Amino acid sequence: MIEGALAGFTVAVTAERRRNEMAALLERRGARVISAPAITIIPLIDDDALHAATAACIGLEPHLVIATTGFGFRGWLEAAEGWGLGDSLRDVLRSAKIIARGPKPCGAIRAAGLTEEWAAKTEASEEVLERLLSDGVAGLRIVVQEHGEPQTEFVKALRTAGAAVVEVPVYRWAMPPDVAPVRRLVEQVAAGQIDAVTFTSAPAVKAFMQIAEDAKADVAGAFACRTLAACVGPVTAAPLVERDIPVVMPERYRLGALIKTVTDELPRRAVRLNVAESVLEVRGHAVLIDGVTHALAPAAMAILSALARRPGAVVSKDQLAAALPRGNDGHAVDVAVARLRAALGSGKHIETVIKRGYRLRIDEAA
Repeated sequence: MIEGALAGFTVAVTAERRRNEMAALLERRGARVISAPAITIIPLIDDDALHAATAACIGLEPHLVIATTGFGFRGWLEAAEGWGLGDSLRDVLRSAKIIARGPKPCGAIRAAGLTEEWAAKTEASEEVLERLLSDGVAGLRIVVQEHGEPQTEFVKALRTAGAAVVEVPVYRWAMPPDVAPVRRLVEQVAAGQIDAVTFTSAPAVKAFMQIAEDAKADVAGAFACRTLAACVGPVTAAPLVERDIPVVMPERYRLGALIKTVTDELPRRAVRLNVAESVLEVRGHAVLIDGVTHALAPAAMAILSALARRPGAVVSKDQLAAALPRGNDGHAVDVAVARLRAALGSGKHIETVIKRGYRLRIDEAA
């Protein structure tokens, strides 16, 4: 059952579009969700450059039109309608061969009553470019709908191969007006307080890493050892892969599949121990005892995690004090252990070893 599958885990959403949908899907599965959009979308519906590019497209009568995103393609048609150019643009698009960078622009193309000639399975511009150069573009007139930023290398390659290219800027990515939520998130990731971060676009990844760099937060180290970096597909993952940061992604590059990947992966990473005839599953901010979730305060969670890293071994008070969120002395450890026992509903799971420390009562193997 998906309900409760992510209980005890904290998952961050960095997307702006569809963030509420993602948060709802994760919360339905029991996750604690932090929403911190790493970028914002600036539509260019009234932009002079978009108007000029649309007029140029109509006048160019292109042989090929490359639709890179469904959101951008729809926005382009809506803007053209607002300027009274909708019919002219549709006529031009009907006469051209339309290439889609994946299924999302395909959906927008078909919703507009048009038909794509071909769609890239990988949803990558590199696949589109490889196909076009293989077929030959010399002498062709090509329109490229941009997706948040200029396609500099893509367009340069087409022009070098002999094509005449018009670029259509429908929207732009930008840093959010207030980066404080993202800055707090990168600090939480670096501190080990986030179990997974989801990314749905490469610009969001770049912005997130830039904000982390500015904050001097070691998110790369966190992703390498404890925090799951979950990307919707290889295009989104590329900026992380370039930094040798491990990522997970679904086989189908869709939001729902991304949520399923997180739902499958995080529980696999939980520590499961047989303790005092119970099964303890240590998660991000909670522990499951025989499948029942027990939420823990940060200090109690830090103590349990430290004990679980050395199951059955005695962990000294000094070592446990170092694991506390704010550090402290042996008395703070005793208080945290007492609260942990109370939260677990029993003192049987944690044994006091006089003058030495504490340990989990690990069951002997049968």
